[in-house]
Amino acid sequence: MGLAELKKRHARLKRSLQALGPAIQGTILPRVIHREDPEHPGHTKDYGPYYQWTRKINGRTVLQNLTASQAKAYAAAIRENRKMERIIAEIRATSLTMLELTTEGVRKRKPKSPHKKPLS
Repeated sequence: MGLAELKKRHARLKRSLQALGPAIQGTILPRVIHREDPEHPGHTKDYGPYYQWTRKINGRTVLQNLTASQAKAYAAAIRENRKMERIIAEIRATSLTMLELTTEGVRKRKPKSPHKKPLS
């Protein structure tokens, strides 16, 4: 891929970043609680689903309960974050290739000639 194509691709990636909506990290988990039914002994009753958003803050897992409508909105923001991460990874790769094509690297040294030590 030539430098002009790389620059066009880089510009497209930057535009796609601008088009993203809200982005958050984490995971949405639907939870259902199974309990013994007080009205029918021996049977279980399901409560839920309840939605929980988990994420890492300062190396610790943080959990927040959500309503169904919040869970839907937060899930969309999580998808946007994943798109953003993929775009940023591609921008980094494209940037590296562009830099390699436009800058001169360090010249390699000639290999040293082996010195023979006298046997003592």
